[in-house]
Amino acid sequence: MSSENPDPSPNPSREKLPPGQREVDELPAVSKGEVPEWPPDWTLKVYGSVEEEKSFDLSRLKAMPESSKRKLDFHCVEGWSKTDLEWTGIKVRDLLERVEVKEEAKYVIFHALDGYTTDLPIETCKGKDVSIVWELEGVEIPPRHGGKVRVVIESKYAYKGAKWLSGIELIEEHEKGYWEKKGYSDSADPWKEERYSD
Repeated sequence: MSSENPDPSPNPSREKLPPGQREVDELPAVSKGEVPEWPPDWTLKVYGSVEEEKSFDLSRLKAMPESSKRKLDFHCVEGWSKTDLEWTGIKVRDLLERVEVKEEAKYVIFHALDGYTTDLPIETCKGKDVSIVWELEGVEIPPRHGGKVRVVIESKYAYKGAKWLSGIELIEEHEKGYWEKKGYSDSADPWKEERYSD
């Protein structure tokens, strides 16, 4: 596992915090419901618009040479941010390179153990700040924060980063996720304050 230099902010010419955000001292735990039980035989399934479905257990994810420690900021749609958090994991794009994604795949849906879903364009998932992570500040991610495995996306509001990750589905047509169906923004850019859909 390597230790990368922190990637530059996606908006290096701007302030550290997006507009309307305030810095907090501790990372709050926010979810749609109760923390689900983590299955002992957990694997991350990658399926849908791919030539062959594949599954990765946690030991296999950790053993990937692209695994690294990275500092990523965390922005909640509720108006708070926690900056410079050190996460250990891999970029989603590195995982997708291990799966033969079909050309017609245009979107990615992240599935969680509690039934939560959220989606992103596949081109966004190929960016450097969309990560699958399993450690926070050098220790296993606590269950309340989405452990053992979750998604973190610095350039989006945090609801785009599914906790308790169970599956990555490649799809051809856009589908709204859990919060997006309830009126939250599909693009979720904190620098544009895209909190809710028009």
